[in-house]
Amino acid sequence: MKVAIGGPLKLAFRPWVEGLENVPAEGPAILASNHLSFSDSFFLPAVLDRKVTFIAKAEYFTTPGVKGRMTAAFFKGVGQLPVDRSGARGAGEAAIRSGIEVLERGELFGIYPEGTRSPDGRLYRGKPGGLARVALATGAPVLPVAMIDTEKIQPPGQVVPKLMRPGIRIGKPLDFTRYQGMEHDRFVLRAVTDEVMYEIMKLSGQEYVDMYATAMKRQLAEAAKAEKEAEKAEREVEKAHRAAVARADKEQAEKLRAALEQTDRKETGGPSER
Repeated sequence: MKVAIGGPLKLAFRPWVEGLENVPAEGPAILASNHLSFSDSFFLPAVLDRKVTFIAKAEYFTTPGVKGRMTAAFFKGVGQLPVDRSGARGAGEAAIRSGIEVLERGELFGIYPEGTRSPDGRLYRGKPGGLARVALATGAPVLPVAMIDTEKIQPPGQVVPKLMRPGIRIGKPLDFTRYQGMEHDRFVLRAVTDEVMYEIMKLSGQEYVDMYATAMKRQLAEAAKAEKEAEKAEREVEKAHRAAVARADKEQAEKLRAALEQTDRKETGGPSER
């Protein structure tokens, strides 16, 4: 897949990269990146010599039919790991187990601490579960990664990407072995996550928002829904107004006609032929 996708991707988009020397030639490491576009999971592996394993929802691998099988083959080929989101703890526990397994094999594990794509290009608060717990459970170094301008290449909902140069900055590895054995301490998890997000912010130059991206997406969805309902209500009011005006005009016309007919009857002694 690096040959089939990575080569043409680099040739077409010519991504620039800083900090490749920070990626270890061998051994486990965690690549913690901001998340601007669906294409992030393609550009980052394309510029690295080593395989990077990301996590993806299991539905990508279990959809029936020809299209489903092709999708599953594609995601397996680009190093995506299926995660079953069912169960009491859902995706969080599954992602943690998957990440630990990848790192125990001495490989690179890619994760997006924000948990979802940024809705507006800003950097959002990192979720403290997956990244920090995997780092503390394995002792693997964490490399902060900043994807630059990938949201301009393929914004959410856009199928055909725009040809332009994205950028990738890879920071120096962060060592959290001082916290090993404390992966269930929520204050430690928060501290580790915030430190990584701060490094990503410095690399990316993004504005930081101290709230979760999922919460912002809910707010935006609710605002869009409210705006749509307000527009619908406005259209209904306008429709009712036009109907009321039409009824008033009709009533006025009928009154005028009745008055003319009454005048004609007085003048001619018979019904009007008007």
